[in-house]
Amino acid sequence: TPEEIPLVPSPANGEPGHLTGARSFNLMFNTNIGPYDDSSSVSYLRPETAQGIFVNFKNVATVSRMKVPFGVAQIGKAFRNEITPRQFLFRSREFEQMEIEYFIDPKDDYKQVQEEWIMEMWNFLKAVGLREELLGRVIHQGDKLAHYARACTDIVFRYPFGEQELLGVAARGEYDLQQHTKASGETLDYQVPGEKTRFVPHVIEPSLGVDRLFLALMCSAYDEDEVGGEARSVLRFPACVSPITLGVMPLLKNQEAHVKKAKELANLC
Repeated sequence: TPEEIPLVPSPANGEPGHLTGARSFNLMFNTNIGPYDDSSSVSYLRPETAQGIFVNFKNVATVSRMKVPFGVAQIGKAFRNEITPRQFLFRSREFEQMEIEYFIDPKDDYKQVQEEWIMEMWNFLKAVGLREELLGRVIHQGDKLAHYARACTDIVFRYPFGEQELLGVAARGEYDLQQHTKASGETLDYQVPGEKTRFVPHVIEPSLGVDRLFLALMCSAYDEDEVGGEARSVLRFPACVSPITLGVMPLLKNQEAHVKKAKELANLC
């Protein structure tokens, strides 16, 4: 009650009298579609890319004639009304997200499939240039586990400001497909080709923020060395992330011999 708020101890210092009253926070951005600003036109910017995949699951499975297990990958913008954006690219209100929804048979061992995806993502991070000694794992348990997840493991990265989540691999069960079924009335199940067997697939979801990955890559690439007795800072990026793997640039473009030799070298690549 309002009368009791001043008596509640603050989590920061343990002393009462420092907390405000309860306030409502909306973690999704809302907007209006169309010319009218009323309740019928309210819409929300997506906080993750996953739900578009779940809504289209049946279309993908039917039109593409995919057989379980299969996955759908997507990259795109997501928007979250973060209360405290901070730490450069790490926590922002608009970010690029990559997700895979991997659909499996409910009879499959989801823990084994989840572990396979954890290792797949771990190897991916190493392949793009992240230093393995800066990576770690955090397993969500108890009240740390999201309401939709049967299991979840984060791969964390040791940034200069501390160890933070880089990506997560969650076993989401059938939660999302069932929720869309309840809301729409459309059954999002799967029929095994050539059989009468039908089931609602379970989902393993690797989810990764591109901005966080880019920041982790910069931290991994940062190095200091010495040339001619002079200290310098350098970024040692692996060749695989370079948009241009090799550049041949003549020093003088008005020297025909230089330009000719440069073109010859470029044609060899």
